[in-house]
Amino acid sequence: MLAALMAAAAFGPPPAAGAELDVETLMRSLAQVGSHTASFVERKHLAILNAPLESSGTLVYTAPGRLEKHTLVPRAESLVLDGDRLTLEDKGRDQKRTFALQEQPVIQAFVEGVRSTLAGDLATLSRFYQVALDGNERRWRLLLRPREQPMQDFVSEIRISGSRDRIRAIEIVETGGDRSVMTITGNGA
Repeated sequence: MLAALMAAAAFGPPPAAGAELDVETLMRSLAQVGSHTASFVERKHLAILNAPLESSGTLVYTAPGRLEKHTLVPRAESLVLDGDRLTLEDKGRDQKRTFALQEQPVIQAFVEGVRSTLAGDLATLSRFYQVALDGNERRWRLLLRPREQPMQDFVSEIRISGSRDRIRAIEIVETGGDRSVMTITGNGA
């Protein structure tokens, strides 16, 4: 649903190539990133369809809490998160809706999965998810499993993968088996 994007030099040398990466080190590295702009392609795999639905556009992250997803194809839409306010706009239909995240707990959990990862905010991320990490600095994967209902009714896990302080993909696996995979490119690779 959402997307996203994001040097541990201030915290000492990076882990040796091939060395395991711990979640605290990854979060410190991500927290050092001030802003990113990237392109995305998102594929939604739905059981009722023979082929995935595909969309593409741009992502913009500005620390610590602004996240923008501008879909260009198949139609112009935007999602702008600024602090605790989320604005959804369907430009083709000239519709716009703004609400506080606290009004929508499931959306808040989705948003915090991405935003807290981008911000390197392990405390907030851990409030919403059980957090596990595997890999090394060059190739890591963060596994997020929802802690509470009703998020558990919709999502079984979120897999965020990346390299160093960059997110490369976000996969959301729904409880019913549907999933979406967002591939992120052009963010300082």
